[in-house]
Amino acid sequence: MGSVDPVRLTLDQLRELRDDIAPQAVLRSRASVRTRVDRWRSRVFFISQCAIAAGVAWALARYALGHRQPFFAPVAAMVCLGFSFGQRLRRVAEVMVGVAVGVGVGDLFVRVFGTGIPQIVFVIALAMSVAVLLGAGTLMTTQAGVQAAIVTTLLPSPGAGFSRWLDAALGGLVALAAATIAPATAIRRPRQQASGVLNELAEILIETADGLRARDEEAITDALRRARASESQLDDLRSAADEGVAVVRLSPFVRRHRVRVQEVADLVVPLDRAIRNIRVLVRRCAVSVWRDEAMPAEYPMLLERLADGTRLIAESLFEPAAAVAAHRVLGELGRRTAEMPLPTGLSAVVVLGQIRSTVVDLLELTGTSYDEARRLIPLRLDGLDEK
Repeated sequence: MGSVDPVRLTLDQLRELRDDIAPQAVLRSRASVRTRVDRWRSRVFFISQCAIAAGVAWALARYALGHRQPFFAPVAAMVCLGFSFGQRLRRVAEVMVGVAVGVGVGDLFVRVFGTGIPQIVFVIALAMSVAVLLGAGTLMTTQAGVQAAIVTTLLPSPGAGFSRWLDAALGGLVALAAATIAPATAIRRPRQQASGVLNELAEILIETADGLRARDEEAITDALRRARASESQLDDLRSAADEGVAVVRLSPFVRRHRVRVQEVADLVVPLDRAIRNIRVLVRRCAVSVWRDEAMPAEYPMLLERLADGTRLIAESLFEPAAAVAAHRVLGELGRRTAEMPLPTGLSAVVVLGQIRSTVVDLLELTGTSYDEARRLIPLRLDGLDEK
């Protein structure tokens, strides 16, 4: 409906507004609920792991060590589990050392100087300074200050603070034990994300080919925006790959997946180079459209074949036979670029060179070595060759 004066709304207009707004609000509410439920489902394993580990840590500290209030044991377990898998060993050590420094400094001051405002200020500063001098990171330094404050205020009796270090150690050990039971998503996620990055690159190349063929500034600009944004997807893949490698190295339950996870992790470097080359390629195609520079009519087809090879590599992550098809498509494309005459425009020369370089990067993703990939691309007599 058109714009209305809110002061002169009639009853029929109010009903019409209600009928327009209510369905949209319901749809937005349902979408929001689904999003929140999906987010919860993706984290339910982590939530359960933290809750169970906290309960086990408290029970062991309370009944095995005989501590009456072992509240730092469950806290330490949850803090350690909160970090990515590859960081947990180092983080557990930092938590325990930080607690040891804080407890030691705080307990000493309670023995000598008692408690009070000046003592609290001084003991926190001293404990954090000692941690820094020991080469501590932010977590260990913070833990030292926190534990010094707690020992000075909540556990002022001499010797009572040391039980907190035992709680921290116990909580950390429980966290490590719980972390060995790794979710299957840590194994699947790197492969899924690598496939997502490759499919996104294929779509970018297709959009670039369409924009180049139609001389469509809007389409080519959108392709450039997506190419620039692909770096964040690679960062997510790199984190997932590091997490997966750490899981299969440290968890005895999933070590049988070590080779497959490492294969995906090995894709990150050549994929990074491919993304960078494609970004330059797309930018130069965009420049040619913006400046109305001539571009060989065959170039959009070359980009589409490059997209076909990229998509086949994505499929090969789940169907290894697709790697053979990808290798063939990319090899044929590389040979075609060697036979084409050298174009005259700067943008066209750059695009041709970037296609050849990207073919080499993508061939590496099929398991071909860098040297072999270069040998598969025939040399050009004009010196326009990939490095």
